[in-house]
Amino acid sequence: MAINQKPLLLDVDEKPEVLKGILLSFQHVFAMFGATILVPLILGMPVSVALFASGIGTLIYQVATKAKVPVYLGSSFAYITAMAVAIEQMGGDIKAAQTGVIMVGLVYVLIAGIVKMLGTKWIDKLLPPIVIGPMIMVIGLGLASSAVTNAGFVADGDIRHIIVAIATFLITSFINTKGKGFFKIIPFLIGIIGGYVIALFMGLVDFQPVLD
Repeated sequence: MAINQKPLLLDVDEKPEVLKGILLSFQHVFAMFGATILVPLILGMPVSVALFASGIGTLIYQVATKAKVPVYLGSSFAYITAMAVAIEQMGGDIKAAQTGVIMVGLVYVLIAGIVKMLGTKWIDKLLPPIVIGPMIMVIGLGLASSAVTNAGFVADGDIRHIIVAIATFLITSFINTKGKGFFKIIPFLIGIIGGYVIALFMGLVDFQPVLD
């Protein structure tokens, strides 16, 4: 059975036009920033530390790969459940969770060294797509309650927040599934802009802090 592969809009060695590059950069920043600060907020940890560590990690990664891979290393949602349990078991003390993160980092470095020597085929056998898929689903479903709460689906929630959340989700989903050409690869940016405009018209945007 033949697999239909979608043509790449940009090849590995190609660069986007200036305007397209700027739009893609904004989308990447918004996606990165939201994910990077959300994890420490959920766990009650300092956001500044997460941003600093992710920045240092990204710089080290870019130096190690000679800037060949456009990747930003941010907070990982995969550790939220384990860290939350560790913090709860230690009576709210985050030291155990922080120690766990350091140990995971050391294991990651060890595995990276093994991959450099032996390649990735053993990982493909150990963690095939049929295993990775459910793992990602479990992580997403585990965070669903947080997303629903932040969207305003609570007893005393503001209906305007719910409308903005649903509208943003629908805009992003529509562009991602029905969008054509370049618009199809910036669904998050379009969804953020659409949600912000709706929030602006509904009176949810306060410019007073900016004026002050």
